[in-house]
Amino acid sequence: MVGWLAASAAGLASSSGAGRYGDAGLPLAVPACGCGLPRCGGGSWRWFGSFKAAAGNLRCRPSVCGLCRPSILLLGHSSATFVDESALATAISNHPSNPRISLQLVDYTFDGDEITHDKNEQDEVVEEDRVGYLKKLLMSCARAVDEKDSLAIDMTVPELGENVSVSGKPLQILGEYMVEGLVARLASSGHSIYKALKWQKPNGSEMISYQRELYAVCPYLKFGYVSANGAIAEAVRGEDMIHIIDFRISQGVQWISLIQALAARPGGPPTVRITCIDDSESAYVRGGGLEILGNTLSDIAREFGLPFEFHALDISVSEVEEGHLGVIPGEAVAVNFNLTLHQIPDESVSAANHRDRILRLVKQLSPKVVTIVEQELNTNTGPFTQRFAETLDYYTAIFESIDVERPREPKERTKMEQHCLARKIVNIVACEGAERVERHEVFSKWNARLTMAGFRPLPLGSRVKDNLRTLLHYYSSNYRLAERDGVIYLGWKNRALVVSSAWH
Repeated sequence: MVGWLAASAAGLASSSGAGRYGDAGLPLAVPACGCGLPRCGGGSWRWFGSFKAAAGNLRCRPSVCGLCRPSILLLGHSSATFVDESALATAISNHPSNPRISLQLVDYTFDGDEITHDKNEQDEVVEEDRVGYLKKLLMSCARAVDEKDSLAIDMTVPELGENVSVSGKPLQILGEYMVEGLVARLASSGHSIYKALKWQKPNGSEMISYQRELYAVCPYLKFGYVSANGAIAEAVRGEDMIHIIDFRISQGVQWISLIQALAARPGGPPTVRITCIDDSESAYVRGGGLEILGNTLSDIAREFGLPFEFHALDISVSEVEEGHLGVIPGEAVAVNFNLTLHQIPDESVSAANHRDRILRLVKQLSPKVVTIVEQELNTNTGPFTQRFAETLDYYTAIFESIDVERPREPKERTKMEQHCLARKIVNIVACEGAERVERHEVFSKWNARLTMAGFRPLPLGSRVKDNLRTLLHYYSSNYRLAERDGVIYLGWKNRALVVSSAWH
């Protein structure tokens, strides 16, 4: 049995060269990949204190493990009991190109020129370590970009390129897009960032097909629609004139089921008005302005016998004033913010603080209900590396949930992820100032903003919860619903992802 000491060092790219011994039989630090197997071949050698290690570009046989990572192995023989792990760790960690290491003792045996190991034990280590290693490497690269450490950037970006893939496992897919964001952050600023991306923006008809695929694969959008519609239906029960104000109507899918429900209300349907605000992305997808959507919803309302009016505002959310909304005395007002508030600039972007201004404006309308659906993560304020880490954790859960529902091979899945998710990720990672529109906040922050604007919580009712449980029956058991003080969270395993709340 031969003792090997594996020292994985973020930032050290080692080359191949196995089975070499130093003077006087001293053990040498030799290169290896994530599976722990060194490869034969040439390479330069570098001293770490009294230890010698290979330097260069590590490569592993894909048939062995498919993972290349910077690491070294300390090769000894059966009599090499004098190996001092702490001395090696200190020597390597003190080297300027190797600021972070971890150590692991693994047993190997020689079989001729080949080296073997306990496959089951080592493979378990590799699988557990693979995700952790890639996350650490991504964080190391993010810190390097943030600190403008060109040496560390030159070392980590190529290594990441070998470990991420749009057809890989969930973290490898996410890693591809986060690296794109880091590279774009280095290369450009503002709108020009997206010119640096590997993929091109699809046409409108293609984009809507990708959005529909995401809608089918994940329950996140449905969760928001079902919970918000349920809260609105309960709040306007018995009202004859209902005015729904939607601050981002997108493709209007949310309102089809509510139109049907209100049309079937005992005692006859109410009169419903929808006032909505468009966004450039949704307009691009549908191939025109809101008149297209208005005609569609009007046709559906007519089919179900619901008196219906549709009013479109040709302004941005930040430009909305109370007079634009056309509220009529006597009508029940319901305001909907579905994945919208986080894109409204706050005090960290502009002194105008439109995020809080819009909430105060809505409160002045005396609405029966305000529904808010938001992603549960913080990418608004705080240091860049903290934002990067939060995004990495959040979207790892998102991509894991997609992986359960769809195979990795079809190009359609890759395109859906690129155009529906990756551009948001790149915006969080690459952009700053007014150009960074994906500025999420956790619910505790929304709670504080709404309370300061004068709102009180309106707990979601039992019928809403029942409908959400029914929805999740069609999806993986890894999805979780949790209720806290009348607010409902949808999560993947133990990670909360979307939160829905109602206010008045």
